[in-house]
Amino acid sequence: MSLFRRPDYHSEASLFIDQLKASRPALEAQQRAGRALLWDLSLDRSAQAGYRDAKVAQKPYVYQTKSDQ
Repeated sequence: MSLFRRPDYHSEASLFIDQLKASRPALEAQQRAGRALLWDLSLDRSAQAGYRDAKVAQKPYVYQTKSDQ
């Protein structure tokens, strides 16, 4: 360890989070369960391919009205 090394800085937010995790040990498991519920989903590859094939190309100028002129 260096003689001139400063002590590590901890912000108020990180201290609060550390204190919260220490007081509620199950919190991280609950967060992981919530993430798995909303974000960690398996994709249906055949459905994704169907969505990609059914996509309609957008016209260059969206607001142009259809006219024969």
